[in-house]
Amino acid sequence: MEKKMTSRLADDIRASLREALDHVRGKRTKAIVRRVTPRETDAREARVKLGLSQREFASFIGTGVGTVRKWELGTRRPSGAARALINVIKAEPKAVRRALIKVHQRAT
Repeated sequence: MEKKMTSRLADDIRASLREALDHVRGKRTKAIVRRVTPRETDAREARVKLGLSQREFASFIGTGVGTVRKWELGTRRPSGAARALINVIKAEPKAVRRALIKVHQRAT
């Protein structure tokens, strides 16, 4: 029974691949096509405006690089305070950079 199921699965996969190839070649198929365009996240936009890597941005705003990665992937959403800071960075990146550099200098 397991062999029969495996064979049927393999046949389904082959048929799906043939259908995908037909679609790519411009042939009409019954395939349902969904186009997904990734949108830039607010966190990535803010980071890019500051010209920082993910690691530098994380250090700059006082969070972990893994957190920034998850924000940018969209698997996690920044907290209210982080969201507010990200929005301020997007609006006034130079002012935030000046302010946070002063804060970092006083801390050292």
